Amino acid sequence: MSKVLVGRDGPVTTIILNRPEARNALDLESIGLLRAAFIELERDDDVAVAVIAGAGASFCAGADLNEMAEKGAVYQPWAGEKGPLSRPLTKPLIAAVEGHAVAGGVGVALFCDMRVASETAVFGVFCRRFGVPMSDGTTVRLPRLIGYGRALDLLNTGRPVGAHEAQAMGLADRVVPAGEARSTAEAIARDMAEFPQTALRADRWSALNQMGLPMSEALRLEAEGAEEAKQTEARAGAALFSAGIGRGGTF
Repeated sequence: MSKVLVGRDGPVTTIILNRPEARNALDLESIGLLRAAFIELERDDDVAVAVIAGAGASFCAGADLNEMAEKGAVYQPWAGEKGPLSRPLTKPLIAAVEGHAVAGGVGVALFCDMRVASETAVFGVFCRRFGVPMSDGTTVRLPRLIGYGRALDLLNTGRPVGAHEAQAMGLADRVVPAGEARSTAEAIARDMAEFPQTALRADRWSALNQMGLPMSEALRLEAEGAEEAKQTEARAGAALFSAGIGRGGTF
């Protein structure tokens, strides 16, 4: 079977890292397949939201160190210009984390908009002990997500972080019982797919691109990005509200 599986359920695509015998470590072939899956996801206008999970008991153990030892340091940066984690997708991506999301697996999880972690989840920069640096976006995305001090703790020590600590520091967004990460992530994805997508993507784009910009510039870009949704979705949505639909916290 393919090392990366792709399934579709209406507007939701699920990508499965499929090397359970290696804790879903990504070898060169897997990296290429993951990049291809992301490209196809972007091309498919009928897909609104995606989920990424690992087969078996782990999410992803990072780069395949057995292959690296055999072939040498042939891995190009996953967050480099041609890497699968180089820039955010135009559609939301949710990580469903069971078991280990370590080393480059943290990078894959951080690439996502959200991380749903089961109580079995373990995050950590485990490659610290082997002298393998991060080139998957972790050193950039982790401090922005959980703060400079906490990120340096994880990057310097390589220590394991369980699901509940990960949630407390902002690394995991939801914690669910063991075995329920994927089903929960897919349920969230289906809910998100039902929203008007132009407004959702405009707000998401603004949040992703405001980092480091002066306030005035960030607000200007927010207003520009919102204009299409105002023209195409907002009036119809306001009419629904006026008719009593969606009030009182009902979505």
